[in-house]
Amino acid sequence: MTKDDTFYSTEFLPYLLNQAAEAASLGFRQYYKERYGMLRTEWRVLFHLGQFGEMTAKEICDRANIHKTKISRAVAALEKKRFIARRTMENDRRLEELFLTKSGKQVLEDLQRRAKAFDQSLMEQLGEENARSLKRNLAILAGLKAD
Repeated sequence: MTKDDTFYSTEFLPYLLNQAAEAASLGFRQYYKERYGMLRTEWRVLFHLGQFGEMTAKEICDRANIHKTKISRAVAALEKKRFIARRTMENDRRLEELFLTKSGKQVLEDLQRRAKAFDQSLMEQLGEENARSLKRNLAILAGLKAD
């Protein structure tokens, strides 16, 4: 095997993406965990409800690409914290819509402010041009943008 044939996990794009995501999210994760006792899936559910409005758990699963058991646990935890509530849908009584409570909206506003500032600090480390390029390329890899 020649040096060119050697496989290094540190040069494998999925590995690098995962490592970068974990390192980049650590500071923000500490904030929402310490301040609100939330886990990653919980804040993602909260953010989805804040961004898209009332949704079913299945709709959140589909949008966030998170398994239904994780969403179910997050919904239960957020409901226990009184950040979200649910109501039976009129057109299909088997389904429940999830929505933010008043305190959930306040928590979301705080987290959105903190996330925006956190994102800005990460982008400043890269410089404006690199940051724009990185976001554009990550969106392409995630299938969110076709360039």
